[in-house]
Amino acid sequence: MENGALPLSFLPTGRDATIKDVLGGFGLRRKLTELGVVRGRLIRVVQNDFAGPIIISVGDGRLALGRGMAQKIIVEELNGKRAAFDDPN
Repeated sequence: MENGALPLSFLPTGRDATIKDVLGGFGLRRKLTELGVVRGRLIRVVQNDFAGPIIISVGDGRLALGRGMAQKIIVEELNGKRAAFDDPN
């Protein structure tokens, strides 16, 4: 794991981050890609109670992810900066 990178499940509510990698098999990576969770994408943690699903903002939408799936999404937190949510594609 890169220096400063951590699993999405560790980020508290209200934090912005950039997706650095998605660990896991082809099926998981394909499903997340279809949902817009791709390397380089900016996300915001809308809700993380550290139990149950994590709700994130991706582009114009929101996703609820199970904790196991969120554990496999490696992100780098934007140090206190609010992200401008532009589509990198």
